[in-house]
Amino acid sequence: PFHLLPFSYFFPCALRPVPCPFTFILTPHSSLLTPHPSPLTLFIFPFNLLPLSYFFPCALCPAPLSFPSPLTPHPSRFSFNLSPIFSPLTPLKYPMPSKNPHRIPILLLCCLILLTACAPNFTPPGSPGLSEPQLQETSFISYDGTELPLRSWLPPNEADTARFIFIAVHGFNDYSNFIKNSAHYFNKHQIAVYAYDQRGFGNAPVKGRWSSTEAMTQDLKTLIRLIAQKHPDQPIYLLGHSMGGAVVIQAMNGENHPDVAGAILVAPAVWARSTIPFYQNGGLWLVAHTIPWYRVTGKVLGRKPSDNIEMLKEQGRDPLVIKETRFDTIYGLQHLMDAAYKAADNYTLKTLVLYGDHDQIIPEKPVLDAFQRFPTDPAKQKQLIRYENGYHMLLRDLQAENVMKDIVAWIND
Repeated sequence: PFHLLPFSYFFPCALRPVPCPFTFILTPHSSLLTPHPSPLTLFIFPFNLLPLSYFFPCALCPAPLSFPSPLTPHPSRFSFNLSPIFSPLTPLKYPMPSKNPHRIPILLLCCLILLTACAPNFTPPGSPGLSEPQLQETSFISYDGTELPLRSWLPPNEADTARFIFIAVHGFNDYSNFIKNSAHYFNKHQIAVYAYDQRGFGNAPVKGRWSSTEAMTQDLKTLIRLIAQKHPDQPIYLLGHSMGGAVVIQAMNGENHPDVAGAILVAPAVWARSTIPFYQNGGLWLVAHTIPWYRVTGKVLGRKPSDNIEMLKEQGRDPLVIKETRFDTIYGLQHLMDAAYKAADNYTLKTLVLYGDHDQIIPEKPVLDAFQRFPTDPAKQKQLIRYENGYHMLLRDLQAENVMKDIVAWIND
């Protein structure tokens, strides 16, 4: 059995129009099982307290259930409470159906029905036209009427003294506060900084749920137009970190986008499916279509996003940083990374790409490949800077000031 693999997907008894020919037996370990005569015995192991009633929605089963005498148990007498519907579990036995040549197609159809019911659940955009996009002090109204939180860091002598404007776009599970320390540094160099919480992150609506690539790119385009109206004389640069870099690439590819002076992409998330092993793609697809609601943490990966341990501890205490992520949200992120990777062929902005050699989150190969495919002419329109001691969170690493200096030098060039 795979970790978190939902066996109900393969045995959707709740939807099966014929009685199920299997005997289901729950046991903590297969070695504890006393064998039972049956055409098939399915062993289901503990799943980190997953609600087992999800796997056995027997309350919906169209065939009556029969409860035979319990098996002779191992001395441990391990049992589960499935849900309020059931008392501590005894084996659920379904009568054997008669031979039916149409059984396999019917079972496949039922699997497809269950697959549709458990498809990734993304949040739809609002209704365009309900309200006009507008810039407020601590938020902005996007193209579909959704209000997204907005933070700003302006130079000490009012915003009109700024020589440049940065619109910062945060990474996955992060929010607008990611740029706070860098913004103070940029302010000293007459750079005004705006950052917003993307849909599903920070204080934005429907926290923890994925919206869509289209909605996220339209949000960025809307904010660019609003900032340009407020600062018509200052060049606007986009600064995207990780997932934010993918949003920038996707929003700015082609010709139908607002005018900006350039972009800074910090460890852009362009880890497309075409660069990922097939078994990882298949595993993500499976869990996103069977248990999309289940949440996981990044601890199981054992990755180190930064060498700034105090900053990581601070993030762990920040309630606006998402710690547990739904499988369908990760699946949505994969769609965005696919789109950004493909969009590199039509991305023509003046661009600075920053990447740390110790990045354990986004692999080197897709980042370098996307950078090479940026069709800029002349070549000086794009630049790549690598940091020998850098990690994924370059703007918050211990050597973050070196990265900030390079950004300021690049826009002043």
